[in-house]
Amino acid sequence: MAARSVLTTQCIFTISRRAYSSGADKNVGFLGLGNMGGFMAANLVKKGYNVRGFDPSKDALNAAAKNGIAPVNSLAAAVEGADVVFSILPSNKAVLDAYLEKDGVVALAKKGSLLIDSSTVSPEVSRKVGEAAEEKGLHFSDAPVSGGTMGAQNATLAFMAGGRKEDFDRALALLQAMGAKHFYCGATGAGQVAKLTNNLLMGITGMATAECMNMGIKMGLEPKVLLDVLNNSSARSWSTEVYCPVPGLVPTAPSSRNYDGGFKNDLMVKDLELASGMALSIRSPVPLGAVATQLYRIVQSRGYGQKDFSFVFQLLKEESDKK
Repeated sequence: MAARSVLTTQCIFTISRRAYSSGADKNVGFLGLGNMGGFMAANLVKKGYNVRGFDPSKDALNAAAKNGIAPVNSLAAAVEGADVVFSILPSNKAVLDAYLEKDGVVALAKKGSLLIDSSTVSPEVSRKVGEAAEEKGLHFSDAPVSGGTMGAQNATLAFMAGGRKEDFDRALALLQAMGAKHFYCGATGAGQVAKLTNNLLMGITGMATAECMNMGIKMGLEPKVLLDVLNNSSARSWSTEVYCPVPGLVPTAPSSRNYDGGFKNDLMVKDLELASGMALSIRSPVPLGAVATQLYRIVQSRGYGQKDFSFVFQLLKEESDKK
């Protein structure tokens, strides 16, 4: 029943230094400084926040230091004294371990601090962390993001937040430092529901765009002409306008950069599996989602998991080129 109540919640949409110091919510502990987190933490620094960052990767810590983030060598050091703890981590297990272990965020954070998790995980994980945080006098919001590494770098991300409305209001200034769009989606876990729904549709439309572009090109249409037709017809979508899977047609798309620097296929598989699990829990049929998941798994199994998910076009092209 909890999952159903989240699904019916209405979203509200708004646009909008090294040493820790006094001041409301100016001291941030940041967990996860990878492709997304490093840019996000750097944007907080640019807006005047004092950020301590932790990541198990030394390269990530070194890069963060160049952007004004104070690197620390443990989660505990990042959380100590923080008004806000922000995280963006790779999996359900990583989030549960970081927050709920005996030396995790919930155990170490000072009473009254705000915890914001922008990882993409199961809604149930967010609810579990939120309940534990509330028991310790902490405030928690799940706030996954959309927009990719370019959005993280340019502070144009879209945040989808769940939790108490007053916690979203408190978090809004930080979210505005890192993103251009901010949605309050309802109770804890609602942000994850919105994100997984978005990524399921993104995966499906990405797959469909790849297969239709491949078919039209194989039939002899010039790729640019075909894309122009789609972008000015009823098939127009984000996948055709912004994220075209055919190299050379949209210069800013990952496909035009050897499918690097976008949303990794491995992460798409993870998110589609999470979305499928969520759908199964409420018996909501997702047949196209199941097909998309299997296709991206094939890309993964062939060793291209670190490439952008639009690499699926190359898989389909390879199959159609076979004699």
